[in-house]
Amino acid sequence: MTTKLSILFYAYPQLPYETESFEKMLASLQNQYDHNFEVLLFGDNDQVRKRAEKAGYIFIPTDLDHKAKALNSALRQARGEYVLICNNAANALEFKRSATRFYAMAMDRHPETSMLYTDYDLIDKGVRKERKLLEWHNGRLTEAWDTGYCLLFSRAFLERVGFCDEHYRFNPLNDLRFKAMETGRIMHISNRFNGVPYLAYAAAQGLDVFAYLKAGKEVQIENEVIVTEHLKRIKAYLAPGQNYHHVTYTPEEEESFKAGIASVVIPVFNRPEFIGPAIESVQAQTVQNIEIVVVCNGGDDDPTVPEVRRYMAGGDKYDSHKPPVRLIIHDMNILGLCFNDALQTSRAKYYMQLDSDDLLFPEAVEKILKVYAEDDRIGMVIGSYQVYEKKADGRVEPVLNAEGKPFIVTHDEWTEENGRNNLLRIGGAGAPRSIKIKVLQELGWFGMNDSPYSRNYGEDYELVNKCAERYRIGRVWDPIYKVVRHAGGTDHMIDQVTIDVNENAKDHMRLVALRRRQKINGIEPTA
Repeated sequence: MTTKLSILFYAYPQLPYETESFEKMLASLQNQYDHNFEVLLFGDNDQVRKRAEKAGYIFIPTDLDHKAKALNSALRQARGEYVLICNNAANALEFKRSATRFYAMAMDRHPETSMLYTDYDLIDKGVRKERKLLEWHNGRLTEAWDTGYCLLFSRAFLERVGFCDEHYRFNPLNDLRFKAMETGRIMHISNRFNGVPYLAYAAAQGLDVFAYLKAGKEVQIENEVIVTEHLKRIKAYLAPGQNYHHVTYTPEEEESFKAGIASVVIPVFNRPEFIGPAIESVQAQTVQNIEIVVVCNGGDDDPTVPEVRRYMAGGDKYDSHKPPVRLIIHDMNILGLCFNDALQTSRAKYYMQLDSDDLLFPEAVEKILKVYAEDDRIGMVIGSYQVYEKKADGRVEPVLNAEGKPFIVTHDEWTEENGRNNLLRIGGAGAPRSIKIKVLQELGWFGMNDSPYSRNYGEDYELVNKCAERYRIGRVWDPIYKVVRHAGGTDHMIDQVTIDVNENAKDHMRLVALRRRQKINGIEPTA
């Protein structure tokens, strides 16, 4: 009988979970209803080797420091028509007794499928949680896209692409996912109730929206190369300098900007305790011919409104020698509405971002203006930020990294040569963001929840992508922005449901960006 299924496991020298969990994982395969499969374990673990030999499984000694070579050593020995690659590096797995029959039957029904992934159940501190994964589309470009811990590939597909590309030491499966995506033959099987083929036992860590920033530099670079090569293959890659345009102004426009060079827009909802320090950080800028536009989207009764008016004419904190404060009130919590209303009524040359609970360093505007002066093809400038934390007693103090130094985020994965391509795989480009208002108007202003799934999320990410396709993005590498973490913040340690909602929004924006880029390259969009 032809072997239907080859099941591959990693055998790391030190497993991060108990040996009993590993035993339970292998036992769940021995208890399968259908035994037309083989198990291959590859790596460098003598205990696992003995366990494999005892169970009649194949053990392949290999160095797991280079994952592509290690996987290939197992793939070349696999005899199955279909190959299930299991990521048991950090999470112990357990298979339902019908799993192998299910996998084989699903692939038999869809012989054109290159890759299959399924929902799974996550066991987290003894609690069973359904993990319903996002449907695939061509915009799923980040390595964080969750396809579960078990990926099933057609052997014919693996042979067609030459197994794992051995240029990739850390994440060759990501490259395989993109190559499967390019065939248009990925299948996701979702679960309604008790229909998942396996369980995964959660690793002891939380969910961190900044996790991609903390990956090692070598890993980041490799992931960038994988995505860039994918973009080249689907004709969505933008070469250095391609499609850049100049931004020009009339002498009359330049003269008018002397009265106010930049509008710093602060959207806010029910944060009266934060808005004063935010305003004061703008008024303390070394460049003073700017305005502050506070857009309160909580309506007239929002307690933030009277706090803002304290800085306006007649208020106890008003100072005619400082940058003026303009107040706009809305009773709809739509960020795009806030930004667009503030900027469509602005006479300034530049927009600059400030979240209501964050602060600017005094030279922020000055340093941004210097970058704009370098090249009239620069449509947007993005800075770097330092992370602070608001304590219970109200003090704002710097967050330190593992070396005891200030935690500064530069987003140095952005490069002049490839930043706008790499932007499609990373979660963001940095802060603060500034854009020429003329460019913003040309690009159609900020999205107003009219991009599917956005829900007050990602409108700035969408704008950076649009701008980068037509203009240079300038960078300030010094920290000029203070991100203040606090109990009511939304940018760290969020739950999985929120992560899925957010990624759905950005992935759809990436999908639309691929289509725009293919048009720039003169081909009919295929994404």
